[in-house]
Amino acid sequence: MQEFDYIVVGAGSAGCAIAARLTEDPSVSVCLLEAGGPDSSVLIHAPAAVVAMLPRKINNYAYETVPQPGLNGRRGYQPRGKTLGGSSSINAMLYVRGNAWDYDNWAAQGNPGWSYQDVLPLFKRAENNEDFGGDAFHGVGGPLNVCYPRHASPINQMFLDAAALNGLPHVRDYNGVRQEGAFMYQVTHRNGERCSAAKAYLTPNLHRPNLQVVTHAVSSRILLAEGRAAGVEYHHGGALKQVRARREVVLSGGAFGSPQLLMLSGIGPAAQLQAMGIPVVKDLPGVGRNLQDHIDHVQGWQTPSDTETFGLSARGAGKIAAAMLEWRSKRRGMITSPYAEAGAFLRSSPDVAVPDLQLVFVLALVDDHARKMHLGHGISCHVDLLRPHSRGEVSLRSRDARDAPHIDPRFLSDERDLETLYQGVCLQQKIMESAPLDPVRGKMLYPVRLGDRAATIADIRKRADTQYHPVGTCKMGPQDDPMAVVDAQLRVRGVAGLRVADASIMPTIVSGNTNAPSIMIGEKCAILLRDGRAAG
Repeated sequence: MQEFDYIVVGAGSAGCAIAARLTEDPSVSVCLLEAGGPDSSVLIHAPAAVVAMLPRKINNYAYETVPQPGLNGRRGYQPRGKTLGGSSSINAMLYVRGNAWDYDNWAAQGNPGWSYQDVLPLFKRAENNEDFGGDAFHGVGGPLNVCYPRHASPINQMFLDAAALNGLPHVRDYNGVRQEGAFMYQVTHRNGERCSAAKAYLTPNLHRPNLQVVTHAVSSRILLAEGRAAGVEYHHGGALKQVRARREVVLSGGAFGSPQLLMLSGIGPAAQLQAMGIPVVKDLPGVGRNLQDHIDHVQGWQTPSDTETFGLSARGAGKIAAAMLEWRSKRRGMITSPYAEAGAFLRSSPDVAVPDLQLVFVLALVDDHARKMHLGHGISCHVDLLRPHSRGEVSLRSRDARDAPHIDPRFLSDERDLETLYQGVCLQQKIMESAPLDPVRGKMLYPVRLGDRAATIADIRKRADTQYHPVGTCKMGPQDDPMAVVDAQLRVRGVAGLRVADASIMPTIVSGNTNAPSIMIGEKCAILLRDGRAAG
């Protein structure tokens, strides 16, 4: 048995940041446990290769939800990263922080230290922004490299012109003063490669003698002694092993993994734990509850094969073969594309205070998470509901940590979400069918006439699914919130020496992609641990 000052469970977006920041102090030792393997695959490092991982169990848990009544009883798909870097190693690499309102709202809910002015320095601390670094909103010299991708199709400008024609002006920096508008996405790339949380925080620091990273380690339970987290038990190499923590254990397993491990350890809703035959250590009814996710609807249009898009054609195969050679030699060209190169934030109605919809413009036909492929070339546009009212739940399937949990997002269980998403689909289609895209836009993949409410809602229920942003299942909140799992210091209520730091602590989902906020949460946790160590 080994002993460290800190044990971090999960080498995802937050966990990598925590482990790296803590071990900047040579007197502090950290053990980082990751269920997946090393991040050595070229599929991780070549940005466009994400299409090979997303629909398959390649560095990917590839979870499914329980049947969703709001989606015609379909099971949703929930890809999550299973490798160093977690989901930051298999995502589309879009660097989005959300809206300042999101964080001010967290603080207003009774979470001091989490307002936008509080977290902005953490975003800047994490970041090395090649295009905006050094201004009031962006950092220089941080581990996470942010830039515009080295590939940009001219079709993006058509999308931006179509958005402008529909009242969405061009906004150069949606992470700056103004979020609302249309833009080119910033991405987490470095020199034409993916810059995951692992490549940003872990890879440069693996030589540190005070950092031990254990891959293929599936954590099975938190070891508790006299009401305090004392270590972690984990499966590794066919055996059960244990590691001890002198100071604290930090869970960074994400919105599914962190509540699962808490419940396996006897921390969660007492009735559920008892039904599974798990002794109750701490009755915390909020563990696994409050699941929120951005429900997404995507529509595609065919384009001619000679457009600068991705597709299945003889011409397209030749272009990709040449692009692969270009990427190998120069780290430039189409292989550096995240596919999603342009987008927009917009409001479903003028009455909405801040944008509640997000568009993601893609240079390919997207269908069922790339699990359905179509011959030919095309363009697609996602529309995401940014602040859903629906709330779901994560619960245990079994007492074995190697089994997937039950995941129930309860998509569209609140009718308000369906109405807002319907408005978003109409706005999206109006933009995509505008004149600037006429030269390339062909037949609609799933034809629906603009304004046909019944047909549009039927299509939403038939094809909508996650945009890969589950959060909220270990909610942060004040003492008087019975569903809060952690406090504003990320400490698990009623269990000393135990914190959670990942997207699961978000009380409400941010208005945008969740990778950058998760890294920010990791930075915040590292500071809280450092300050706590200094105080005691």
